[in-house]
Amino acid sequence: MADATAVLDGFSNALQPMYLLYALLGVFVGTAVGVLPGIGPAMAVALLLPLTYELDVTAAMIVFAGIYYGGMYGGSTTSILLNTPGESASIVTAVEGNKMARAGRGAAALATAALGSFVAGTIGTLALTLLAPVIADWAVQLGPADYVALMVVAFVTVGALLGSSVARGLASLSLGLFVGLIGTDTLTGQQRFTFGVPLLADGVDVVVVAVGVFAVGEALYVASRLRHGPVEVIPVPRGWRTWMSRSDWSRSWRPWLRGTAIGFPVGTIPAGGADVSTFLSYATEKKLAKGRHRDEFGHGAIEGVAGPEAANNAAAAGVLVPLLTLGLPTTATAAVMIAAFQTYGIQPGPLLFENQSALVWTLVASLYIGNLMLLVFNLPLVGLWVKVLQIPRHYLYAGILTFAALGSYALNFSPVDLLLLLGIGVAGFFMRRHGYPAAPLVVGMILGPMAEEQVRRTLAISQGDLSALVTSPFAAAAYALLLVLLGLALWAKQRERRLNEKEPAALS
Repeated sequence: MADATAVLDGFSNALQPMYLLYALLGVFVGTAVGVLPGIGPAMAVALLLPLTYELDVTAAMIVFAGIYYGGMYGGSTTSILLNTPGESASIVTAVEGNKMARAGRGAAALATAALGSFVAGTIGTLALTLLAPVIADWAVQLGPADYVALMVVAFVTVGALLGSSVARGLASLSLGLFVGLIGTDTLTGQQRFTFGVPLLADGVDVVVVAVGVFAVGEALYVASRLRHGPVEVIPVPRGWRTWMSRSDWSRSWRPWLRGTAIGFPVGTIPAGGADVSTFLSYATEKKLAKGRHRDEFGHGAIEGVAGPEAANNAAAAGVLVPLLTLGLPTTATAAVMIAAFQTYGIQPGPLLFENQSALVWTLVASLYIGNLMLLVFNLPLVGLWVKVLQIPRHYLYAGILTFAALGSYALNFSPVDLLLLLGIGVAGFFMRRHGYPAAPLVVGMILGPMAEEQVRRTLAISQGDLSALVTSPFAAAAYALLLVLLGLALWAKQRERRLNEKEPAALS
């Protein structure tokens, strides 16, 4: 259970004027980035990561947390008004939300998405506050073989379930594992996979990889598919009275709570994430709807916006549980955030709550504050976000590439980093074009060296007995759970694919 004194100290730190300003900056940038089609929170965090080195670690984490939550909020705006999901988790919102906007109810769709996000984000952060210390206390007792099992679960689920196919996801993961092992072996001192290039002796900087794949690769991909001509944005009527009617409130509050109950636990499991939770929430609301409300599904049902948006933000809070307590990134954004921790010499995991207690609780407190800021600023600034959607795309992506290059060069002031950035960005472009997900690559690069170290420790303790990797009770249970998770998640993805096939017009 969370220490009340530590939580209050976290709020005391987070409420300092300077940290409040950083939280406001994070949620504003995150929402603006989430609004833009094709740019998600993972790209935003990766892009800004090199530019925050002048900040202290607490300020940087508050900014990234604001971007994370803000990106989840902003994704609903582009789905509803433009029918172009900025993130895969916003696809379900586009199904019903855009139909509502075309029927003149865009304000109601945006309002239920924002309020549902606030409710789910607050409840999810409360659950994180209560649950994370318990898991951290338990995780301290795990041995090296147990950590190997946890990482194998993360590897297989992230690799198998992110992307258009299992084979492509595992191929991306394998590439990440390879890149993570480039450099000097810490045990023998021998260089490996450096191909005789001295500059690779220290390994490839994870920040360069993250910026290259998420920012440069994604910008090149989206820019290559740009449509010419102005972007058509559905107008939103002004005035708070147009936001939600009494009937809209009555139909939304239960889906908000159900979406939260679905999203948070799904977000805590490896590769559960927001994608699966939004689909499960939508399927649940469609099944529970009755009468004329059921007939509205596919034509603009408000429950189909309220539930998935709540699940989306609850899952975002759930993802932080394995990230902070076990050091396991289970989504693309979490992978970039763990890289941010590592650049400050901090390793997320069970000891984080002991060694960096003030940082953790200030970060959690900033999530509550940022969530409130998002609610206060999101609805009144809808007109601003509509104008952001109309920024000429060639200016936007030229700016992204410029910031990516400046940020990567600022890491070590080395032209080699720019060459690596360009090469990785082009590779990321082709990965995106051919359906190879980027998240497993970054997860493999981050967790690969950690898994190698734990395997070596296990074999050293067992004097080379390989069975030690699977004979501990926790490891055996983790591998059994892995099979169950894979079966359930693959079934959910099949159902989600069939849902998308049934709604071709809504997602075109």
